[in-house]
Amino acid sequence: MYFKFTFCPIILLLWASLSFAQNVNVVIHGAASIAKTDDNFVCVTLDWWPAEKCDYNQCPWGKAGILNLDLRYGALINAIKAFNPLRIKVGGSLQDNVVYKVGEVSSCPNFMKREDGLFGFSQGCLSMERWDQLNRFFNHTGVKLTFGLNALFGRNGSQTEKGLWIGDWQPQNTRDFMQYTISKGYKVDSYEFGNQLSGSGMGAKVDAKQYGKDVIVLKNLVKELYAHPETQPKVLGPGGFYEEKWFNTFLEVSGQGIVDGLTHHIYNLGPGDDPNMMNKILYPSYLNQVSQTYKGVSDVVNKFRPQLGAWVSESGGALNGGSKDVSRTFADGSDQMGMASTYDQKVFCRQALIGGNYGLLNATTFVPNPDYYGALLWHRLMGSTVLAVTKESDPDLRVYAHCAKKKPGVSLIFINLSKDRSFNITLSNAKPGDAGKPNYEFVGKQNREEYHLRALTGDIKDDIVCLNDVPMVQTDSEDIPVMDPKLVDASTPISIAAQSIAYVTIRDFEAPACV
Repeated sequence: MYFKFTFCPIILLLWASLSFAQNVNVVIHGAASIAKTDDNFVCVTLDWWPAEKCDYNQCPWGKAGILNLDLRYGALINAIKAFNPLRIKVGGSLQDNVVYKVGEVSSCPNFMKREDGLFGFSQGCLSMERWDQLNRFFNHTGVKLTFGLNALFGRNGSQTEKGLWIGDWQPQNTRDFMQYTISKGYKVDSYEFGNQLSGSGMGAKVDAKQYGKDVIVLKNLVKELYAHPETQPKVLGPGGFYEEKWFNTFLEVSGQGIVDGLTHHIYNLGPGDDPNMMNKILYPSYLNQVSQTYKGVSDVVNKFRPQLGAWVSESGGALNGGSKDVSRTFADGSDQMGMASTYDQKVFCRQALIGGNYGLLNATTFVPNPDYYGALLWHRLMGSTVLAVTKESDPDLRVYAHCAKKKPGVSLIFINLSKDRSFNITLSNAKPGDAGKPNYEFVGKQNREEYHLRALTGDIKDDIVCLNDVPMVQTDSEDIPVMDPKLVDASTPISIAAQSIAYVTIRDFEAPACV
């Protein structure tokens, strides 16, 4: 049971005021955008893992899996409704081991521990009764749905190469599933083909040429069953870790107009039991390493130009359920969303809404963890147009800028990784077209809208976050608390406390790209 603080402890405020303050000028290049995201950039996943899924001598999934999750909880419903809408991807490691109980499929087994099974489990099943329940829930909460399909159906494991699955994908079970979905009027925004079967794979892999041929079959199936283009779900793939040669071959074989969105996964922090996890999160040069993956994916997109661009369709920071000491805490932060957006990634799916150690909601109480509030603020404040920013080279201060979601103006996110320095930020507006001219110092006239997030106790391993010095705890009716900005005099610098995150919207900042 959580003690309901009504304010952040005064000791934290005193500590923040005593930290060393550094002056930094941030230049916003508002003349043109550097990237565009989808309007529903923030996405979360629901995973298939049963309660028996364990890693590192812990079993953090409980009843948070798709087949077991109690959909009646008000806290869960309200957490989703707050996004209005929230994009959810149903999928995960076991999706390629799921059959749909429809058509010729008569038995519907539960996942069972099996040593020689995919990820240590036997085949599982989605009944149409459960699919009906899920869709009533999605409709009630206004979810924008991506559904991950079983891409191993009909294939067999190779006798000569461990982990390789061979043969053609058999689409009949998917056909029956889609026909049922259409007959019930259920809305699916997109279908993703497979999970982590690309390149070296995770648990299983498929050759890139074979995968390219199979996704053509899926695309033709979608076009056949969904006759009207305006209601036709998009086809996404491959939903795995980026390997340049595999991705290029996959798109060369599938050809233009087949894969609508190129999806890949990011787990930049490595295994969840790494004792150096906290150091990785606070080490700027380590966080920057994943930019090479984003750049590689962007290069492939620029070459083949899928309609929906690139999506991060799964990112949990740390692998195998996340880190029990870090993933659910304030330390996990929002940096990956910022970086992904600057590399023109259209959607960013956080693993997971609930379950494991990296869930945005506690798996048993449904109480939001700190990252939930960061994701919600991003969804509400950061528009789809991404702007370049430059600043004096202090790597502990991370800055990302977008046009404001609700015009006019710009919205920025500041992430301070330093544990003993705060930053006083002034802004400049870059002069377009001439790098040699000095930038305009921005002097605003309207109050800024500021949202400052920091850990309740000052320890970034805390799992309660304060917004503008007010602890974020659900109301007695299990609603998400009000998240109003602090209005700040535009003539003052933007103050970013040590180890804090701030979202700032400036309504009178003139950026031509935002008009």
